[in-house]
Amino acid sequence: MARPLLLNAFEMPVPAHQSPGLWRHPEDESRNFDSLEHWERTARTIEDAGFHGIFLADVLGLYDVYGGSPEAALRGGVQVPQLDPLLLAPLLAKATSRLAVGVTASVTYAAPYDLARRFATLDALMDGRIAWNVVTSYQESAARNLGLGRQLPHDQRYDRADEYMDVVYALWEGSYDDDAYVADRASGVVVDPDKVRGADHHGEYFDVSAPALSAPTRQRTPFLFQAGASPRGLAFAAKHAEAVFFSGPTPDHVARWTSSLRAETEKAGRDPRSVKVFTNVAVVVAETSEAAHERLAEYTRYVDVPAALALFGGWTGVDLSDADPDAPLEHVQTDANRSALASFTTMDPGAAWTPRRVAEFVAVGGRGPVIVGSPEEVADELERWVEVADLDGFNVNACVRPADFERFGRFVTPVLRERGLLHADDAEAPVRSAREVFGGNGPRLRADHPGAAYRR
Repeated sequence: MARPLLLNAFEMPVPAHQSPGLWRHPEDESRNFDSLEHWERTARTIEDAGFHGIFLADVLGLYDVYGGSPEAALRGGVQVPQLDPLLLAPLLAKATSRLAVGVTASVTYAAPYDLARRFATLDALMDGRIAWNVVTSYQESAARNLGLGRQLPHDQRYDRADEYMDVVYALWEGSYDDDAYVADRASGVVVDPDKVRGADHHGEYFDVSAPALSAPTRQRTPFLFQAGASPRGLAFAAKHAEAVFFSGPTPDHVARWTSSLRAETEKAGRDPRSVKVFTNVAVVVAETSEAAHERLAEYTRYVDVPAALALFGGWTGVDLSDADPDAPLEHVQTDANRSALASFTTMDPGAAWTPRRVAEFVAVGGRGPVIVGSPEEVADELERWVEVADLDGFNVNACVRPADFERFGRFVTPVLRERGLLHADDAEAPVRSAREVFGGNGPRLRADHPGAAYRR
């Protein structure tokens, strides 16, 4: 029997996330991205559809590679304007009863001592329903405006991120004994100082001596996602991640990444099956295959090509504004998101990727595939991806937001449940932490995870 799927809704508090131009569709509500009511309703729609979590993307700069200007991104609302997902996370948890919330936060631009407190706060207020998507960021525009002047080289960002994780593990896992916070009225002691230790980290990039500012929370360390698929990104994921998120156009393409990740994880001394693998998909579904394809054709009428190429340029650092639209793309080395560029060049040698085809592909569903069909056809294709790419689940991207999540729940979820691929939550069961939802074990890091070595 196939193992049950894990499902995240892939979202971002912006008017245009992965499908530039689709905000104009009459059913789309993402123009209300700055409304609390919109996000409460979206979160409840996602939870009602049987999803385990909502995965919030984030970037820290404008997409200004295409044409050397942010104009196309601004006109198309491509991930701008945007809200801070860390501030949104507890509101989504409060609006739902069981939904885990994964938040993207960059280790390049936030001090580890500060970010450790913020995630500890979220873990406490959300009863452990918080996950962290660890990223190093890939935009030159972010580096310019956040004090670096220009990006650190790609692999150096990961070297620095490795040390960053050492610091936050020392703070979350090692600072406080489980019973350090006592708040004992009789003795007048709030925190037992004998049960608190400093991080005592003195490295190449960071010097942090003090204990954490926050007492232990349900998970201590938030559940850890990571999305890098370059060789250095995979090495980082194999060491730190508890779930990895890939984006690729075919299951064979993603399978190569999955295989590499499993091998790297085993080399790192961890159970390779303990790291869950997700990939990005967009789903267009209707009662019949014909109706679903008609709906997809309707979506394509709203495509914003310059905005799609602005999104591609932001991901890859490659400007296609003056390129021959029908000339094959060539792989170039950049310090942006290398796996994004590889998706359209070296990783899929059988595909003739041109700027025109890239724009058409990105404009509906971003970097992942668009699965279109009847409920049974969609379920069949999801199963095929799981088998070929050796997946544990999907980050499902809505082209029309949040209508596509509602349609997934109405059409696809019942079929997945009939096949034993998706379990309904037991309303009487205790609320699970993000680590219990996605990892399947208790709320704390597994013993073979490097963060666990910091426990006292």
